[in-house]
Amino acid sequence: MSPASKAKPSRAMVLAAGLGKRMRPLTTTTPKPLIEVAGKPLLDHMLDRLAQAGIAEAVVNIHYLAGLIESHVGRRRAKTPRIIISDERQRLLETGGGVKKALPHLGEAPFLVVNTDDIWAEGPRPNLRRLIDYWDVSRMDALLLLAPTATSFGYEGKGDFAMDAFGRLRRRRDREVCPFVFAGVSILNPSLFADTPEGPFSLNLIFDKAAAAERLFGLRLEGFWMHVGTPSAIAGADARLAESVS
Repeated sequence: MSPASKAKPSRAMVLAAGLGKRMRPLTTTTPKPLIEVAGKPLLDHMLDRLAQAGIAEAVVNIHYLAGLIESHVGRRRAKTPRIIISDERQRLLETGGGVKKALPHLGEAPFLVVNTDDIWAEGPRPNLRRLIDYWDVSRMDALLLLAPTATSFGYEGKGDFAMDAFGRLRRRRDREVCPFVFAGVSILNPSLFADTPEGPFSLNLIFDKAAAAERLFGLRLEGFWMHVGTPSAIAGADARLAESVS
């Protein structure tokens, strides 16, 4: 077995600690990861995808309405992946700081990091499995799942990244429109977190660190990606998921 294949991820970090401000008023009493789309909480959509991809253990961070998320994942005890809680009740650490706090649970091998408000209708092959299979630790420190900017649901920006013929990524430049938006899923080498700040910081710092070393890569999502960031996006995502299984 090659060194790259030995480094395939088996653990994941699920980012579930955000305040969900853009989803108000729904998030006044319900944390965003527990808002339902197609009859299932966003958090469960992602946890079930992780289980299907063979992920055995997931760390879920909590901050806003933390007790509700903690109780919810506690009721999943008979399901995979096994859940570990990373408690950020005292201080919200943002995406990068939240992952750094959870590193003792994530181990020394590369791991997945996933948002809960990014969902998709699958293409011919499950996207998380494709991402894991594409991961190559000899070339990559970070691998991002990317969606086409022009055809994605719930996104109206100018894109995040351009990708070369080898899959290597660079950031969008000023006044540029890029073909790909970050789809909320990545595989990261834990070595990227060396010399990062204590306390809150964004995962963008990690992505830029990998890009500077020419070790930031991307994989295009197959299927249809949806960002469920506002109440108005829920109905559209409901309808699109219903179409995908009909």
